[in-house]
Amino acid sequence: MANHLTPEELAKEMGMDRDEVVRICIEEGVPIYHGKVDKTLFQATLEAVGATAGASTSS
Repeated sequence: MANHLTPEELAKEMGMDRDEVVRICIEEGVPIYHGKVDKTLFQATLEAVGATAGASTSS
């Protein structure tokens, strides 16, 4: 299975919109290199952002 996907492919796999994938990459500093995103890095970033958001709302 490929680890570097286009934003369209990644959005489809993650059940997200392509624009949302690109927005998260830009805001969180996930590189889009030659039109592809590292799936593992993107997923780890989503988990980190989710954990941070969850921690700030539970206080």
